[in-house]
Amino acid sequence: MAKMIGAGAAARVVTQARGRRTAYWSVTSLLAAAVMLSGIGQLMQLGGNVELVTKLGYPLYVMTILGIWKVLGAIAVVVPGFPRLNEWAHAGIFFLMTGAALSHAFADDYGPYGFYMILPLFYAALNIVSWALRPKSRIL
Repeated sequence: MAKMIGAGAAARVVTQARGRRTAYWSVTSLLAAAVMLSGIGQLMQLGGNVELVTKLGYPLYVMTILGIWKVLGAIAVVVPGFPRLNEWAHAGIFFLMTGAALSHAFADDYGPYGFYMILPLFYAALNIVSWALRPKSRIL
């Protein structure tokens, strides 16, 4: 009987680890894709990026700086083997997204239904979930 309980507990642990790993990679992939696409859009000055940045009162070169950091951060979040870089990338994405939401709030530019604040705060939340679910190999 003890072997059956032990085997069941071991199977439960393996299933939980697999589920956590799946959740981590799902959330992290979504976060990295969103940040990467946003960074590329800023670097290429696509969509309404130019209008958005000028409406907030920032110079256009800020788009280049933010675009480069977003692309590098998206890469750093998914590349294994660099736990300190991973920590810094998560911190940078968090500051970037909360800073974007605050910039829109301070400029009274909430967008339709608060979209300009909700989207970066959603990405900040994804970032927190990704950081919380990271595997032991990515923890300092």
